[in-house]
Amino acid sequence: MIPAAGSFPPDQEPLLEDAAGSRYGRQKPRDRWHGAYLIFFLLGIGSLLPWNFFITAKHYWRYKLQNCSDEPGPVGQAASDLRDYFESYISIASTVPSVLCLIGNFLLVNKVPASVRILSSLFVMLGVFLVITVLVKVDTSSWTTPFFALTVGCVAVVSSASTIFSSSIFGLSSYFPMRNLQALISGQAMGGTISAMASVIDLAAAADVTDSALAYFLTADIFIIVCIMVYLLLPRLEYSRYYLSSQKESPSLVTVPPDTSAEDTAENSTTNSSSLTRSAGIPPLRPILQKTALLGFCLFYVFFISIIIFPSLSSNIESVSKSSGSPWSTKYFTPLTCFLLYNFADWCGRQVTAWIQVPGPKSRLLPALVLLRTIFLPLFILSNYQPRAHIRTVVFNRDIYPVVFTALLGLSNGYLGTLVMVYGPKIVPKELAEAAGVVMTFYLVLGLALGSACAVFVVHLV
Repeated sequence: MIPAAGSFPPDQEPLLEDAAGSRYGRQKPRDRWHGAYLIFFLLGIGSLLPWNFFITAKHYWRYKLQNCSDEPGPVGQAASDLRDYFESYISIASTVPSVLCLIGNFLLVNKVPASVRILSSLFVMLGVFLVITVLVKVDTSSWTTPFFALTVGCVAVVSSASTIFSSSIFGLSSYFPMRNLQALISGQAMGGTISAMASVIDLAAAADVTDSALAYFLTADIFIIVCIMVYLLLPRLEYSRYYLSSQKESPSLVTVPPDTSAEDTAENSTTNSSSLTRSAGIPPLRPILQKTALLGFCLFYVFFISIIIFPSLSSNIESVSKSSGSPWSTKYFTPLTCFLLYNFADWCGRQVTAWIQVPGPKSRLLPALVLLRTIFLPLFILSNYQPRAHIRTVVFNRDIYPVVFTALLGLSNGYLGTLVMVYGPKIVPKELAEAAGVVMTFYLVLGLALGSACAVFVVHLV
């Protein structure tokens, strides 16, 4: 998981070069005990932790939306729609506000310090999760619909804060060597795996649904506190201070060498003025969009397809032997084959990018592979998705089929999504790398927003 220490390959140099290092003859410090790497890994886990914990607690949400009962209510009951399509609704609630917050974060990237954006978003996430934790032991059977509305509101708030946090920390990582960015992205996938494992352990250890959910959400509360602590620790590391100092000095990095001609001086003066304007205002959007257009589409479409399927479709695929009443088919099938398998496969796909980075950012094979993932839609629809109202045919009527489909979906999402995300800040000028990171995150969130909206129609059409 942790790369070996030592000199970094060329592609692992920081995206924003530290000219001050060479100017003052400072020697680059080593990441002792892999401290910065582990911090970025933990922050990566925390950046998607709210979303992962919300969607993985499927048994708890069904319990709450069934009037605090383990048995579903009558088919015609008003809450049945909320229960059966809950994942689709929270997907919309989590992604649509995130688009607006991401736009705001882009506008504020050079006006509000990253530390303010990161810490404020972490505290908002902690506050909302404390509310969710308290509601676990509250009897909501008499106000199921208001509880649903409150939950959706909490999802919208915490996801907006999570978006600001993840885009800010991604932009901050652009000042560090590439291995720290890989740690951040790998941590995002590991966050899903950890939440899925916590869900399975709580289901197995706790006899009561609410006891399981209480331990589950307390785990999330504790981890957010850990994220706050490790972020505060980051600037205390000598390794971090070295690269963060280049961030503070970046507006003055464009200087005129003594032997530069008058023409070059004018050109550099213009560049320096542009850099100073950028540091004080809004980053120039047009050159970033021009450079990242194809990669942005690829990132958009990867997550557009993924969010339509996971979790709205995949979490409602049942074991074909559910009628047997075995714990595997009734209690553990969805947590293991949907959430844990997908997130672990996604993490594996992201890890592979540390060693293999093909196809390249300009390869035609990259968008072809991204578009090829569309085939997953009919594969999941024709599996044992329940309840079915329109498409009655189940083609893939064995449990092994959704297991294979989910593994391939997660692997391709992790590998292609990470590859495109890493390429984005590397193909723009160094001074635009942080802003390019925010723009790439915008493509990602836009794909999630439109995909979650489409997911509602897809699950109602099945």
